[in-house]
Amino acid sequence: METDMLVRLVIGLGIIVISLAVALRRIAFLTRLIASGQPAPGRLTDLPDRLKAQVVEVFGQKRLLKWSVPGVAHFITFWAFVILFATIVEAFGALFDRDFAFPLIGHWRLLGLAEDLIGTLLLISLATFAVIRRRNDPARQERASRFYGSHTRAAWVVLGMIALVAITLFGYRGPQINTGHYPFADHSGWTFTSWLVAKALHPLGQSANSFLETFFLLAQIAVVFGFLVIVTYSKHLHIFIAPINVTTKRDPNGVALGALQPMMSKGKPLDFEQADPETDTFGIGKVEDFTWKGMLDFATCTECGRCQSQCPAWNTGKPLSPKLVIMNLRDHLFAKAPYILGSKTAPEDHVPDFHDAGTDSGHDVPEDGYARVKGSTPEQAVRPLVGTLEQGGVIDPDVLWSCTTCGACVEQCPVDIEHVDHIVDMRRYHVLIESAFPSEAGVMLRNLENKGNPWGMNNSSRTDWMEGLPFEVRVVTDSLPDDVEYLFWVGCAGALEDRAKKVTRAFAELLHTAGVEFAVLGAGESCTGDPARRLGNEFVFQMLAQQNVEVLNGVGAGRENDVKIVATCPHCFNTLANEYPQVGGHYDVVHHTQLLGKLVEDGHLVPVTPVDEKVTYHDPCYLGRHNRVYTPPREILNAIPGFQTAEMTRCKERGFCCGAGGARMWMEEKIGKRINVERTDEALATDADLISTACPFCIVMLSDAVTAKQQDGSAKEGVQVLDVSQILARSLAPKKVPVAAGGGHVTTTEAPAAAAAPAEEAVPAVTPDVTEEAPKPVEPDPAQTEVADNVQLAQEEGTLTVDPAAGPEPAEAPAVNETAPTGPSEGQSGVPHAPAAEQSDD
Repeated sequence: METDMLVRLVIGLGIIVISLAVALRRIAFLTRLIASGQPAPGRLTDLPDRLKAQVVEVFGQKRLLKWSVPGVAHFITFWAFVILFATIVEAFGALFDRDFAFPLIGHWRLLGLAEDLIGTLLLISLATFAVIRRRNDPARQERASRFYGSHTRAAWVVLGMIALVAITLFGYRGPQINTGHYPFADHSGWTFTSWLVAKALHPLGQSANSFLETFFLLAQIAVVFGFLVIVTYSKHLHIFIAPINVTTKRDPNGVALGALQPMMSKGKPLDFEQADPETDTFGIGKVEDFTWKGMLDFATCTECGRCQSQCPAWNTGKPLSPKLVIMNLRDHLFAKAPYILGSKTAPEDHVPDFHDAGTDSGHDVPEDGYARVKGSTPEQAVRPLVGTLEQGGVIDPDVLWSCTTCGACVEQCPVDIEHVDHIVDMRRYHVLIESAFPSEAGVMLRNLENKGNPWGMNNSSRTDWMEGLPFEVRVVTDSLPDDVEYLFWVGCAGALEDRAKKVTRAFAELLHTAGVEFAVLGAGESCTGDPARRLGNEFVFQMLAQQNVEVLNGVGAGRENDVKIVATCPHCFNTLANEYPQVGGHYDVVHHTQLLGKLVEDGHLVPVTPVDEKVTYHDPCYLGRHNRVYTPPREILNAIPGFQTAEMTRCKERGFCCGAGGARMWMEEKIGKRINVERTDEALATDADLISTACPFCIVMLSDAVTAKQQDGSAKEGVQVLDVSQILARSLAPKKVPVAAGGGHVTTTEAPAAAAAPAEEAVPAVTPDVTEEAPKPVEPDPAQTEVADNVQLAQEEGTLTVDPAAGPEPAEAPAVNETAPTGPSEGQSGVPHAPAAEQSDD
C-alpha cells in the first residue's frame, strides 16, 4: 500500500472510531434518561397511519413547508442529508481504494448529478438560513425575533459545519477528476460543480491535486463525524430523533389538539376513588414525572421559534414562550439526569439556597427559568419545577398561567411537540396537590362544584333565554322523542350570558324556521367541565363529565340511538365530542355552523335579503385549530348576498386567540397587552362593519375590546360583534303566516311558505332583536362600571353573593313539550358584566 494511502487510512479510521465512541456514549446516556420517564401507552398503535405520517411529515416536510422560504430551504437541507449519505460511503471507501465506487450504480451519471446538484442547492439553502437568522437576530429584534432565547451561537456553528460538508465534498471531488480517480469521470459534465472546481485546480499540477484530494477527503470525514458528535450534544439532536418523535405522536393523523389526555399514573388513567397521592402522580410535579414521550419532546426541540412567533401570550408581552418552556424542561432534565439515573444523590440534610438565582450569561433571557440555577448541583436536584425566582423555579407561575391552550404552538411545531399537554399536566399538579392557582379561578371552580356553571347562577335560569320566542322549545327530562333530530346543547354561556343568549335564540329560531326538530335539556345541563380541565382541576372535570354523561345516556342521546348533539359553544362541542368518550360518553356532535351550513346548502335556509356590510371572521381556537372546522362558517357568510368579506392576516390554522381559552376567561390579565385587544386591533384594521365569530367566549372578549376602543375613540361607532347565526338570520326572507279573523297571528311550526296567500302577511323569519348585538355591558363612562363578569370581583363589590356551602341545584326541568318557564328579560339575568377597559378578559 502506498504511503499516502496508509496515512489517510490510519487518520481517517482514527477520526471515525473516536467520533463514534464519543457519540455512542452520549446516545446511550440519552436513551437511558428518556427511558426513565413514565409509561406512555398507545404511542405505537395504528402503525400504518404512523408510517404515513413519517412519509408526509419527515420525507415530505409538510409542516415545515407551511412557511414557504425557510420551508423550502429546510426541505433541501433534509434531502441533502439523505442523498449525500452516499458521498460519505464513497469517502469511506476511498480510504481503502482510491477508485472506490458503489457496485452497479457507482458510475451512473444520474447519481453523480444528484450528489452535485443537492450539494450545490444545500449551499444556497444554508445561505438562505444565514440571511433569515441575520434578519431575525434577537440582539437587534429582541422579543420580536423568533430566535429570542435560542442557542444562536450553536446554530451558527452547525450552519458552518453543514456548509463544510458540501465544501469538503467538492474540495476532494475536483482533485479526483484531475488525478483520474473520479468515479464519474466519463460524465464529469453532469457533475457540474465538481467539474468547475477541477477546472480551477487543474493548473496546480498532479502532485498538488493529489495532496488536495487526500486533504479534503480526510477533512470531509472529520467534518461529517465531528458533526455527528456536535449533533448528539446540541439541539440539532432533532436530526436523528425528530422522526421518532413524529412516529410516536399522540394522534398519528394530526396533532395533539382537541381532547386533552386524562391524568395518567404509571401508564394508566388515574382513578380518583383509589388514587394515593403518596404513590400516584397527580399531574407533573417533578421533571421525572413526565412520560418518556414528554422527555423525547424536550430533546427534539429545534429551537426554531415557530411556536413562539404564533403564541398569543408571547405576542402580547407575557412571559410565556412555548419554546422556552420546552427548552427549560430539557435543560433541567439534562442537568438533573445524574440524580434521576442514580449516579448522584442529593444530601438529605441539604438546604437549598436560591438567593443568588438569576439570568446572567449566555443565551439567558428574563423569561428563561432554567438559568436561575445552573449545573448538576444539589440545588438543581431539589428546585421546584414551577416556582418564582426566589424559589428557584424552572418554570415561573406567570408562564404557566399565561397559556390560553389555543394550540397555536402545537399547530406550528414542525416536530410534533405537545406543548399544551405538558403545560396542563403541570397545572394539574399545582391545582390538585399544591392548591396554587390564580385566586379568581378558585371562585369559578367553587361555582362549578356548587352550581354547575362558572357564573354561580341558579340552574333554573338555564331556560330564561326561551322567554318571548314565538314557538315552544321542547325540554327533555325523560327520553328524547323519536322525531327529535338534534339535541341542542345550549351550554352555560348560551343559557346565562346576555350576549350569548342572543346567539342561542337566533340559532333556535333558525332551526325552527328550517323545520328541524330539536329539544334541549334545560336545567338538566351542567357545565361540560372544560374550564376546570384546562385550569388543571381534573377532579371537578370528572365530576361534571360523569354527571352529564349519565344525563345524556339517560335521555337516549348516545350514538347508538342515531341522535346528534349540536352545540353553539366550541368548548362544549370539543368536550362532548372528543373528551367525554374518556368517561363513557360516545356521541355524534356537530357545531351549529356545521348544521347551519348544511341547512343553507340543502335549501332549508335561503339567505336572500342583501346585507350591505363588510365582515371579517374570527376563527375560535377550539372550533378551528382544535377541530379543523374552518369552512362552514365562511360558506355561510359567503352565501349571504351583498356581503363583503375580509380575512384577517392571522386566520384559519394561524388564527389568533381571543384570550378566553385555558380558563383565562375567569382570570385577570395583568401582564402586557390584553390578548382580546390585540385580536380586535387586527379585526378593526380590515375596516369591517361586523366582526363575526362562532363562539360565545369570543363574542364576550371581542365585544368588550370593541366597546373599550369605541369609548376611547380608536374604533368607529357601529362596529358590532355577532355570531354567524345572527348574521345569517338578518338575510332570511320574511315568512308568510295566516291572518286570524281577529287580526292575530296563528303560530305554526312549518317551514316558510313558498308563496303568499291572500289571507297571509309577512313577518320576520326570526325575531329581529336576535340579529343585533346585545346591549353593551358597560356604561358610557367606564369609571361608572363597577361590576365584572369575574365573580370574585363582583363579590368584592357586593353585587353578588355566592354561598360556598350551597349544594348543587337539583337537575329538574319541565317535561317534554312543556312550555319553558318565564324568567327575567334579557339584560336582567343577574349575570354581571365586564368593564371594557378594566376587566375584559375574565
